[in-house]
Amino acid sequence: MIGDERFYAASYALAFQRDIWEVRLRNTTTHYPLARRDPIFTPLFTSFFTAIGFGATTAGVLGSLTTALVTTAITVGIQAAMAPKPPKPEDGKAPMTQSVPNRHWVIGTTRMAGAYMLWEALGSQLFAVQGIAGHAIQSFNRFYLHDDEVTLDGSSNVIGLSDGRYSHNLVQIYSRLGANPETAYAPMVGAFGGAGIWTNGHRGDGQASVGMVAKTPKAKDFSTRFPFNIPRLSVEVSGAKVWDFRNPAQDPDDPATWTFSKNPALQLAWHWCFSEFGHRRDYRKAILPVLDMWMEEADVCDELIAISGGGVEKRYECSGWDTTEREPKVGTNAILAACDGWLCERGDGALLFTAGKFRESRVATLTDDDITGHRILYDVLFEEEINRLVPKFNYPDVGYSTSDTDFFEDEDRQLLAGRVLAEDANFQWVTNWRQARRLGWREWQRILQKVRGSLNVRLSGINAVYSRWVRLSTPKRLPRLDGKLIENRRAVLDLMRGGFSLEVVQHPDNIDQWSTALEGQKPAAPAKPNAAGVPAPVINSAVAAASGGSVYLNVSIVDPDDDSLTPAVRYRIQDTGGGVPGSWVEKTIVNVDASGGFILCSTDVVPGDQWLDVQAFLISAKGKYSDPSATESVFSTVNPVAPPAPTIGAITTGVPGEVTINWTAPNSSLYAGAHVYYNTVNNPTTATFNSPTLAGAPNGSYGRTITRPPGTYYAWVASVNASGIEGTRTPTGPFTVT
Repeated sequence: MIGDERFYAASYALAFQRDIWEVRLRNTTTHYPLARRDPIFTPLFTSFFTAIGFGATTAGVLGSLTTALVTTAITVGIQAAMAPKPPKPEDGKAPMTQSVPNRHWVIGTTRMAGAYMLWEALGSQLFAVQGIAGHAIQSFNRFYLHDDEVTLDGSSNVIGLSDGRYSHNLVQIYSRLGANPETAYAPMVGAFGGAGIWTNGHRGDGQASVGMVAKTPKAKDFSTRFPFNIPRLSVEVSGAKVWDFRNPAQDPDDPATWTFSKNPALQLAWHWCFSEFGHRRDYRKAILPVLDMWMEEADVCDELIAISGGGVEKRYECSGWDTTEREPKVGTNAILAACDGWLCERGDGALLFTAGKFRESRVATLTDDDITGHRILYDVLFEEEINRLVPKFNYPDVGYSTSDTDFFEDEDRQLLAGRVLAEDANFQWVTNWRQARRLGWREWQRILQKVRGSLNVRLSGINAVYSRWVRLSTPKRLPRLDGKLIENRRAVLDLMRGGFSLEVVQHPDNIDQWSTALEGQKPAAPAKPNAAGVPAPVINSAVAAASGGSVYLNVSIVDPDDDSLTPAVRYRIQDTGGGVPGSWVEKTIVNVDASGGFILCSTDVVPGDQWLDVQAFLISAKGKYSDPSATESVFSTVNPVAPPAPTIGAITTGVPGEVTINWTAPNSSLYAGAHVYYNTVNNPTTATFNSPTLAGAPNGSYGRTITRPPGTYYAWVASVNASGIEGTRTPTGPFTVT
């Protein structure tokens, strides 16, 4: 009987599929031939019947059967308030204490304390082991006892602070990166191995952890050595290594070849396909079929954005941690929020990802014939009004805690409302205040549009479901929005209506028109004296300055208003190979005066064309150092001069689905390579970068073959110098791919 039920269920599903594709779809559109159904759309239907065991008794389930296809970052509004969230940044400063703690996972660089795996006293000593992450990590960068940053000597002893805090080798700190197999903590084994509490078998294979041994000082010294009572350990870590699919040397099946990265696109692929705590999808189905798209989005996240005072920083970076207490979708939303991301699951299981930068190549079109119903609001209800938006982020300068940036507001709407109606935009996995401002700007422009609602779309509009941006060609149904661009914020497959439901918002034309004038002010960080009584400095900006083929750093710190303090700056190469940072190089700045509330510190020559970590210190008249400032990332551009434009050669379109663009490099020593872009409209600003950069030499002849669907395209070629500085994008003119 069971076999008969399966036979009838399968037959019913097949009949339903045939009805959808051969009757309904073909009667509503000529855009999608039957060949389109197999790899893309059919699995959306057949998976339902497999999951629910389709039969006569379950037919009624279809009345309410819907499934979301699109996931968009939720940072503002009622949905954001109701959605589950990852832990707040400040929650990571104290280790979890529970009998069976949830495992942690971490990406990017952030501060956390994990959960206690061991907390036992033996005689005058306290032994603690804290599980930091249920996977291997890149590095431990800083150690904190309470909120005091401490350093270790060669024997893992905490170096005492100048006021006697933690001195006399009272505290030892150990760490494990999560190798497999890992090494047990010898002091813990020595203390508890005989009792079987902690043995050599307690290695923590594949688990990153820290261990601490604290000795009880004499009673008269206790308040001096441990002024905040028993030490509580937390750490700044650089988390999981991820597969960079842009690097041919990295193997998705061999984590030993992966590298650490803060790139949200790489992290999202790891979270969906490789993390034990993620969605556990097969990367061969989820990523490889659309690998070019993921490579493009990773490049978008790594694009360099100009910052005030000169210099650049990456467009989007992501750093955060979560526990297995929450569903994987919580981490997905946090990563998407860090890059204004958009994710769509296609019928064949492929994941379509788009980061926050508009491109015409990501636009589909909906016509009057594709839409069966709509509900569009051209303003918002009073209770949903937002006239001030406050971006929030994880601020390293205040010990990795939630902080605000300057807000965005509409004073005219405030006058109409009679009061300020403020809303937070939560970017909890962003640690860069400028990035939080850029993300807040994008969300604020959407809020100002006011136009939002939903569309009921026929199966003929399937391309719109799989696109982040949709252009409306609706002179009859929606004349006010005819020719306008809308953003697909959520798409739902609705079988009973024979198509899809799309939640949409009008796309702001100026969403990508960011400038350094919009940065605002760096959030204030209250001065925090260290044990020596010297406040930690605050870096306002750190930029590279090139001169005569060399490059040095200009670091502007906030004036501490104390002439007895001498500033110092140090830097190191972020990655000397294999994710290992270089050694710190320090320079003390003498005979420098404050101007305009800032002190400008210039270094000696630094390594060129490298990403550098930069920190500042203040030194007292007695030679005592402050705690370091928060770390700034700076790219040391040696040559800021853009090379001349190339000469465009033949455009070859003889091969179906391909175009080859040829050019001749300029006769200039500045030329080191070229970037190639393409677009479906004549707009270089929104063009798609065809990765990677094609290296070359002056006067050389080069070509790049691009694979694209049939249609009319435009392309541009831009010269690039050795520092990655791009020249003018030279157009090829329109061409047709067959």
